[in-house]
Amino acid sequence: MKEVTLSLLTGMVVGFLFTLFRLPIPAPPALAGIAGIVGVYLGMKVFEWISYFWK
Repeated sequence: MKEVTLSLLTGMVVGFLFTLFRLPIPAPPALAGIAGIVGVYLGMKVFEWISYFWK
């Protein structure tokens, strides 16, 4: 839970600073960005699952 809290806090600070300096946010649109992150995570889990049974 500590990692999740630190990640959220870091993201909020970065978002605040980018908006403060009027810089474009270095992420795709919200829904596409979330889908991409979830996809990367699921891909990792599928690989771990497959490699577990491969042994």
